[in-house]
Amino acid sequence: MIISRCALLFLVPLCASAAVDEFDIQSNYSKTEYQITMRDGVKLYTAVYVPRGYTGNLPILLTRTPYGLRPYGPESYPKRLGPLRFAEEKFIFALQDVRGRFMSEGEFVDVRPIKEILNDPKETDETTDTFDTIDWLVKNIPNNNGKVGMMGTSYAGYYTTCGLIRAHPALVAASPQAPMADLFRGDDAYHNGAFFLVANFSFYTGFPKQKNPVAAPESTPFDYGTNDSYKFYLEMGPLADSDRLYLLNKNPYWTDMYEHTTEDSFWRARNILPHLKNITPAVLVVGGWYDAEDLSGTLMTYRAIRRQSPGTVCKLVMGPWSHGAWNYGKGDKLGDILFGSDTADVLRETELRFFKQYLKDGSPAELAPTLLFETGANQWRMPTQWPPAGGQKRLYLQTGGKLSFKPPTEVAAFDDYPSNPANPVPYLPNAPQDMAKEYMVADQRFLNGRKDVMTYATEPLSEDMTIAGPISPDLFVASSGTDSDFDVKMIDVYSADAPGKVAGYEELVRGEPFRGKFRKSFAKPEPFVPGKTEEIRFSMPDVYHLFKKGHRIMVQVQSSWFPLTDRNPQTFTDIPNARPSDFVPVTERIYHGVRTASFVEVNIEPSAEKKDPTISR
Repeated sequence: MIISRCALLFLVPLCASAAVDEFDIQSNYSKTEYQITMRDGVKLYTAVYVPRGYTGNLPILLTRTPYGLRPYGPESYPKRLGPLRFAEEKFIFALQDVRGRFMSEGEFVDVRPIKEILNDPKETDETTDTFDTIDWLVKNIPNNNGKVGMMGTSYAGYYTTCGLIRAHPALVAASPQAPMADLFRGDDAYHNGAFFLVANFSFYTGFPKQKNPVAAPESTPFDYGTNDSYKFYLEMGPLADSDRLYLLNKNPYWTDMYEHTTEDSFWRARNILPHLKNITPAVLVVGGWYDAEDLSGTLMTYRAIRRQSPGTVCKLVMGPWSHGAWNYGKGDKLGDILFGSDTADVLRETELRFFKQYLKDGSPAELAPTLLFETGANQWRMPTQWPPAGGQKRLYLQTGGKLSFKPPTEVAAFDDYPSNPANPVPYLPNAPQDMAKEYMVADQRFLNGRKDVMTYATEPLSEDMTIAGPISPDLFVASSGTDSDFDVKMIDVYSADAPGKVAGYEELVRGEPFRGKFRKSFAKPEPFVPGKTEEIRFSMPDVYHLFKKGHRIMVQVQSSWFPLTDRNPQTFTDIPNARPSDFVPVTERIYHGVRTASFVEVNIEPSAEKKDPTISR
């Protein structure tokens, strides 16, 4: 699901963009609106665009979205159809409002669960709605060649993934881009049990329950009453109170967020990954290394298809992009970090080649298995295997704030730090009201001097080093409270002689929270016993990042990351209904002795695996 309201405006896949193509859609395409009947009788609004004057047969490109397909009306045309250059290549574009949204009938269910078995001919879910839509299109749209492709970003990417399950025979290629997959373990809602507060609140205040079938007006922006995001969320109070005070209990999707705080049947039913078996279409999974919303879903979708459907053609493209940024910009920078080229244009060329190969005759050559941007080096590469095998190493936390590939030698060693929910660690110095996409590369020097952030760093590297794959913390900890978060960040510390504004920069490379009470099970949380040593292990999403010679690798550990995640009161309780007295300051301890060695495991790409860059601009 697209989280920020600004994303809601530009990520209406295949119909609108901030960057307007010069190709005039109305002059080159005719538009027809249909209400396509599903197997249970519900009608779904679908706009179909056919190239004017074309006499041959063309493939259909389908996108299904919950965000609306403005402008409605047979004489109203969008500025764009598909990614840049797609309209010029001539496809039949079919765009659909999903069940219960805007001009489509029926009831909308947020991330409608996929049914394992369909017991009734009229039983529906997103897989059947996709199947029925494709079946109608190939039988009723003139001059189609019987081949269908699907594509979409974020929520539309999720619907594209749904289309892969029990796929219609005419669906031969699909590109789920930034799709969510497991909402409790790493996508939009919760990350390892910690609630992504600012992202979800800013999204659901602009994504109301909708009566259908009507083209609802644009939602009114929520009035925060202040530009101080940190202050607003600090004063918000428990999530249950926020619903009563701000959303007036009118948005059931927001209520679902805080009523399901464990990995219960609600979240398990919405995990699409177990269903990704026996996939028949070719798949191009696309994502961004700096996607603050669905990076986890992108990588998990790719891995699930490769593992559970090994005979499927499944390729991966990952660029230096925030959530869906390849759809509306050049992808040449994020925040203060420059990438040296129009990286989004590389994707446009790749996805066009992919769909032409499978949907049109005279197809181009097969794409490589992966196309991955190596950040830090600012080069595109094509590893034959992802992640590369055989390079697992451990970076050990050491006494005196040191970080080393050598295990500790002290028998007993630890660091203590305070954590106070009344003064949580900010994720940015001046955070905006919506989640700031730039936080994923933000300079962490603004935290220097805080006693509640523990910092460990290597010596300057003697040679270049590329980390390729997941980053997996394994911490031995204790707390004086009965619950605590442990947020782990890996940082690239630039040398003092780095050029321009990045001299000495401390670039966040990857960071994730972990809610401590889920250390043994996401379904059955357990309190900490104050002072008792516990082990916390988890994996953060992959990186492909070059730490240059002279840079240092830094790891930071803290127990709040606000308001990116909600505050842990540090008392074992139902956090959305926590009382003011539950929010207590505690002392956290990180062990790094011989028997309780805390480390972060990484995958170092062997130098022999390094290939010449596929693209250098």
